[in-house]
Amino acid sequence: MDNDPGTEELAHLEIICAIVHQLTRNLTPEQIEKSGFDKYYVDHTLALWPQAASGTPWSATTFQSKGDPITDLHEDMAAEQKARTTYDNILRLVKDPEVCDPIRFLREREIVHYQRFGESLRIVQDKLDNKNFYAFNPEFDRKPCCN
Repeated sequence: MDNDPGTEELAHLEIICAIVHQLTRNLTPEQIEKSGFDKYYVDHTLALWPQAASGTPWSATTFQSKGDPITDLHEDMAAEQKARTTYDNILRLVKDPEVCDPIRFLREREIVHYQRFGESLRIVQDKLDNKNFYAFNPEFDRKPCCN
């Protein structure tokens, strides 16, 4: 299950990069400066450089994982919701159908990913002892670490 959303997320990045390329490829120097894109342009010209709207570059430190399936699935679900919210915000600001249509598609896929991760979480939780109210992985606690 986890391979499908992961592969699809790479395709999402490709779609976003194509949108950014289409929006920036014919910019004049005056448009670059007027739009506030000039600082980005100085560092990257019109190359695609993954970063947050704040200008913070993407980093692998964005990934959160603990090696516990319950913790990691909650993190995956939160990431899908954050992506959906970002797409919602883009749709509130942008009116160009050539941008909005693919963004709507990506938003729908984030919802599907959230549902798939939720199904996986339910499967993991169903395999836990039904008296486990704390939602942790009891497998880690079955063997004493120190004798």
